[in-house]
Amino acid sequence: MSEGSPLWAGRLAGGLDPRILAFSQSLGVDRRLLAHDVRASQAHVRMLGRQGIIDSADAEAIADALEQVTLDEGAADEDVHSLIERQLVARLGETGRRVHAGRSRNDQVAAAFRLWCRDAARDLTGAVAGLQETLVARARADGDLILPGYTHLQRAQPVPLGHHLAAHCVALDRDVVRLRAAHAAADVSPLGAGALAGSSLPIDPDGVARELGFATRFANSIDAVADRDFALDLSYACTVGAVHLSRIAEELVLWTSSEFGFAELDDRVAQGSSMMPQKKNPQVAEHVRGRAAVAIGRLTSLLAVLKGLPLAYNSDLQEDKELVFAQVDGFAGSLGALCLVFEGMRFDGARMAAAADDGMTVATDVAEVLVRDGLPFREAHEQVAARIAAGERFAAPTAAEAIAARNAPGMPGAFRDQLDVIERRIADARAFASS
Repeated sequence: MSEGSPLWAGRLAGGLDPRILAFSQSLGVDRRLLAHDVRASQAHVRMLGRQGIIDSADAEAIADALEQVTLDEGAADEDVHSLIERQLVARLGETGRRVHAGRSRNDQVAAAFRLWCRDAARDLTGAVAGLQETLVARARADGDLILPGYTHLQRAQPVPLGHHLAAHCVALDRDVVRLRAAHAAADVSPLGAGALAGSSLPIDPDGVARELGFATRFANSIDAVADRDFALDLSYACTVGAVHLSRIAEELVLWTSSEFGFAELDDRVAQGSSMMPQKKNPQVAEHVRGRAAVAIGRLTSLLAVLKGLPLAYNSDLQEDKELVFAQVDGFAGSLGALCLVFEGMRFDGARMAAAADDGMTVATDVAEVLVRDGLPFREAHEQVAARIAAGERFAAPTAAEAIAARNAPGMPGAFRDQLDVIERRIADARAFASS
C-alpha cells in the first residue's frame, strides 16, 4: 500500500476516484475525535507491547509519537483515523504501521466516539447544574414575589416565583439523570472487537479498557462495533433537555411581553428591531425554542440512520457523529444563554401581584373553606363558580394567605425547602461533572 492510500486500499488495484473520496470523507466532522482517538490508540499500542505482539520499544515510540499528532493545515485524509496513521508513518516509518495490529477502524472509531460522548455527558451535566444554580439564586432573591400559576394559559392559582422556578429545576434534575445514564451507556470499551469478530492475536481488551477508564468492555464483538445506543441515549438526553429549555423560553417570551409585563430582559441579552425603534425583543428565548425543534429533528435522523442496518458495521454510521456533535453543541449553547438571561432579568413584583390577586385565583381556596364546613366539594365548586359568574370577586383569602396554607413538602408554601433539596442535587451533579 502506497503512502497516502486509504487504510483499506490493499484489496483494490485502482485508485479511488477523487470525487468519491470527497463524497465519503469525514475528516471535517470527526476531527473532533482526535484527542480521544490518540488516547485510545496509545492504550492499544501499549497493550500490543505488553502482549509481545510488537516490540516494547516500538510500542513506546508509537505512544510518544501519538502525542505529536496534530490536525495539520490542508489535511486531505479520509478521516481522523487515517490522519493519525499517516502522521505516525511519516514520523516513524514502518514502525508507525504497527499501531493497527489487532484493531479495525470499526472498533477504533467506536472507542473514540464513546470516549467523546462520555466526556460530553459529563460536561453537559455540569452545564445543566449551572443553569439550576442560576435559577436557585433568583429563587432565593426574588422567590417570595407572587404571580399567577397557569393552566391552559389561564390564571389558575397564586404561586410564589420561587416555587415556579423550582419546578424548572426539578425538570432539569431529570435531565441530569438522563445525562448520567448516557454517560454509563458510553462507558463500555469496544476495543478488541476488531472489524466484528476480534483478532487471533493475543490482545488484552480488559487491560485496554482499564487504562482508558472504561467501566467495562464489550460482551459481544459484533454488537461492540454495531452499537450506537450510547449515541442515541446522549442525543435523547439533549433533546428532552432542549424541550425543557424551550418551555422556559416560551415563558420568557410571555413574561416579557407588554401583555404580561412580569419581567424585563437586561439590555445585554435583548435585541431590537431594524425598523421599529421601540422594540426590545426576547430573540434569545426564540432561538432556544427553535433549537429545540432542530434537536428533535436530529434525534429522529439518528434513529432513521440506525433503523435499517444489518449487523455489524455499515458506513451509514459515519453520519452519527455530525448529528451528535451538533446536538451537544446546541444544548450546551442554550443552557449558557439562559444562564445569562436569568442572571440579569428584572421582575415586576407589583405587576405579578396584581395578576395573582385578582379576586379569582383564590376561588379554589374559597370552595375549600366550604368543604371544611361540611359541604361536598362538587357542591362547593358549583356555588363558588356561580358567585364568580355573577361578578363577585373574593377579598379573602389573599394570594399570600392561599400560598401559606399550602405548605406541605413540594407545595408552594414550602418552596425554600425544595431549594435546599435542589442545591444538594446540584452539588452531586457538580461532583460527577468534575470526576
